[in-house]
Amino acid sequence: MPIETWDEIRTAFQVARLGTVSGAADVLGVHHATVIRHIDSLEKRLGARLFQRHARGYTPTEAGRDLLTVAQTTEEQFSQLSSRIKGQGETVAGELVVTAVSGMADLLTPMLTGFQEAHPGIIVRFLTDLRVFRLDYGEAHVAIRAGAAPEEPDNVVQPLARMRTGLYASRGYVAAHGLPAGPGDFAGHRFVGADNEQSRAPFHRWLRDNVPADSVTFRASEPQALFHGVTAGAGIGFVSAYQAAHHPELVEVMPPRPEWDAPLWIVTHVDLHRTLKVQSFLGHLKEAAKGWAGI
Repeated sequence: MPIETWDEIRTAFQVARLGTVSGAADVLGVHHATVIRHIDSLEKRLGARLFQRHARGYTPTEAGRDLLTVAQTTEEQFSQLSSRIKGQGETVAGELVVTAVSGMADLLTPMLTGFQEAHPGIIVRFLTDLRVFRLDYGEAHVAIRAGAAPEEPDNVVQPLARMRTGLYASRGYVAAHGLPAGPGDFAGHRFVGADNEQSRAPFHRWLRDNVPADSVTFRASEPQALFHGVTAGAGIGFVSAYQAAHHPELVEVMPPRPEWDAPLWIVTHVDLHRTLKVQSFLGHLKEAAKGWAGI
């Protein structure tokens, strides 16, 4: 089969996967007119309609679904071959891009530094942000995410650890306001909480359900800002057990509860998962996580 036909099949696969010409063009790095030309040429070559065109995008026909079953298998086989070839001649060097929420920086930075010491040719780019980085767009090699297991179809998801979280206050706050005897005393205290009322973190949901809204007097969007609010004495708030263990100025108000735990996940894209650099880093990360029993 001519190479241009493989290009057309690859284009059709992306259109079917994403549902739009513009989405496929972005992923393939081509103009949208090229995508349309590939689809039209492939349909002409096969003598069959592969997509139904409508206002919302492109939907595969029965013939299109048959073709795309083959295309997906071929795409996966080429990805596996590419990963094996890259892994044979690859060295653990160059950029390693890792993403995580900012509240995990204290935990992850020593691990990243240790990996860099073992592989001096590595340039670490540690990106912390509230947004979810797109691994399918090549924005990162590895993402460490908290909460529900990610479900993107082209990603490899592995469990890493569970982050334990408790309710803490600074010694300064306790000296000024005392400690609540239990949830029944919460109304008389000041709390630090997420500014986003839609936050899905289990401990933030618990706080919304058990603390009057007007008692949450210090609010922030960044996990690190919430942590610093607690340590500065702005109020009672949630802190990871790992961070609390390294900050003796914090007093435990309520110990970590299982329902407050946040599972951590390692996420990699299938195209990069088996490369030597990523596999070397995953091995180092999992080994480091064995010492995180108290997080």
